[in-house]
Amino acid sequence: MITAIDSNILIDVIGQHSRFTDPSIRALDQARQEGALIISPIVVAEIAGHFSSLKHQEKCLREMGLRLLDLTMADAYLAGQAYIAYRSRSKDPKPRMLADFLVGAHAAHQSDRLMTRDRGYYRTYFTKLKLIEPEV
Repeated sequence: MITAIDSNILIDVIGQHSRFTDPSIRALDQARQEGALIISPIVVAEIAGHFSSLKHQEKCLREMGLRLLDLTMADAYLAGQAYIAYRSRSKDPKPRMLADFLVGAHAAHQSDRLMTRDRGYYRTYFTKLKLIEPEV
């Protein structure tokens, strides 16, 4: 079982302690027991501000058992198609969301499921992607 991890889950763990921290740690531990944990370059960029250096970030991600997998052309294409569909449906589309569509497409092609707390648009635009959310 390969689980892709969204940045919000990692921020729960590495950022300030919140009500999401412990559930996210438990969910990551459970997913790690079930197989591989992967992240996309987008997630690496989104969490970079939580680290003092690249070496620190690399060490932390390695210790968490996360493997970075590059985006493929197919990932980028799927993200673009989903984003176009989102923009055509939304009255007020959010430009920053392209990164989220890249995370979703990466997970759809390279994993069995995505761990996230942002299930709404993943469920709408990546209908075949299995989503898991830490229980709070």
